Amino acid sequence: MVRKILTFPDPRLREVSKPIKVFGPEIKTLAEDMIETMYDAHGIGLAAPQVGELVRMIVIDTRSRNEAGRRYKYDEMTELEKKITQPLVLINPEIVQGEGKTTFDEGCLSVPGYVETVERNLVVELKAFDVNGKEIRIKSDGLLGICMQHEMDHLEGTLFIDRLSFVKGNRIKNQIKKHGYPPKSNEDEADESEDSQEIEPELKKKTTKTSKSEKQKV
Repeated sequence: MVRKILTFPDPRLREVSKPIKVFGPEIKTLAEDMIETMYDAHGIGLAAPQVGELVRMIVIDTRSRNEAGRRYKYDEMTELEKKITQPLVLINPEIVQGEGKTTFDEGCLSVPGYVETVERNLVVELKAFDVNGKEIRIKSDGLLGICMQHEMDHLEGTLFIDRLSFVKGNRIKNQIKKHGYPPKSNEDEADESEDSQEIEPELKKKTTKTSKSEKQKV
């Protein structure tokens, strides 16, 4: 079932989500709904709070689409990314280790129409549970690594615009509160109808090559 995605300034996006303790059928249904909602919105990641469920679950799928609607070419994926089966359902995720720094141009399904450069760890390792309660460990860089960090922020009530400078972040927040979100252009609507290759609006990628000593926008 496709669920409604909450948008800033909905106060539920500012709540800290609670750990999941029972791995029952309700959790599996929520995971299925979140994946369906993510695909329907042309996103590559979604956190439970974004659909009004204040529990610690995120879903991710950054894989390539078909040639006509690709969002991320296979040959642009890192070796770490290629090893990971997607879509991912990560319950009670925790970052075990972060390495290096990089920058990506990020957007968010809950802040549609805005894309800004955010600094993240270059490589991130996390532990989590799957829908059956089995512990898993994942280490990745590239777009997947960025997406995991972005979605985990939602579980703490944090949006990517909170990671901008105080002035820039407040300017965006005030603009949304006063004027709402910018209308979609005809081009944006055409892209969505054709399952555009752009990673919009969740994360917008420019390049994946980066290193611990370099910052590159992606």
